[in-house]
Amino acid sequence: MEVKEMFNLARVPSILMLGLIYVAYVLVGGVIFWKLEGDLGRKDLSQLLLNKQRLLMTYSCLNQEGLEEVAQVVQEASKAGLSLKGNQTTDGFWKFTSSAVFAATVVTTIGYGNMSPSTTTGQIFCVFFALFGIPLNVVVLNRVGKYMLALERNVSDFLEGKSGRKGCTRFFVHLFCYICGTVLFFIMPMLVFQQQEGWTYSQAIYYCFITLSTIGFGDFVADNNPDKNYPDWYSVLMASWIFFGLAWLALLINHTIDILERLNALLKKGCCGEKTGDESESADNANPDTQMEDDDEIKKPPITQ
Repeated sequence: MEVKEMFNLARVPSILMLGLIYVAYVLVGGVIFWKLEGDLGRKDLSQLLLNKQRLLMTYSCLNQEGLEEVAQVVQEASKAGLSLKGNQTTDGFWKFTSSAVFAATVVTTIGYGNMSPSTTTGQIFCVFFALFGIPLNVVVLNRVGKYMLALERNVSDFLEGKSGRKGCTRFFVHLFCYICGTVLFFIMPMLVFQQQEGWTYSQAIYYCFITLSTIGFGDFVADNNPDKNYPDWYSVLMASWIFFGLAWLALLINHTIDILERLNALLKKGCCGEKTGDESESADNANPDTQMEDDDEIKKPPITQ
């Protein structure tokens, strides 16, 4: 086998093209984030240093060591979910509802990072809980996504039978499902989070996508402010939204992957062109699968009328 045939068999040009597109996409994103957030980050650091100096000058009895101790108390209180405003006490993060939401973020691999087990037994249990819960979550979401896709196809087939227009009907059914999913899993939660958390609309829609895509930065976390009294239904609504939203977004991402693969196939077809008859014949001779199919056809007896 020649070197050219080996590269053609391994589809190295296609892999290199995808790799270059991937690296370029990541680098361009890094440059954009650097330009958008870099200057603001430096301004925030300068402002924090000024606030620190102002605090030390205002409270002259507080030295550097005392300031570090106060910061440590604030950090520990934030991790425990306790409010420093007033003298009232709360249950912290580890209530039943917030613990159930935490378990959902573990198996869905969202991992906000705002709360985590601190005891040794809790950390060991979290490992085994995630070890079996993550595959279970993948299986369940896969089944739910397939059910949603089957329901969409059934509606599409029913409308195609009534209208007789296959491509147009399927396109509008897909579009209608995408719009309904966007309203149900992004627009309505955005309104709820804006009311309950006091976020802006841009922050709420940002949190919706970061959560459902399982990125989970943890800069915005719902049902997490110790100074707010959330209703009992809020945690249940959040868990339901996360589960069904993950299934819908996974279905949408699969559709996007299918579109990108088709574009990749079209690009390869346009760049490489159609194979000539001699090249396709030599490729078929070099392909072991084609040879096995030919052998099977030879072994089959002729069909008699």
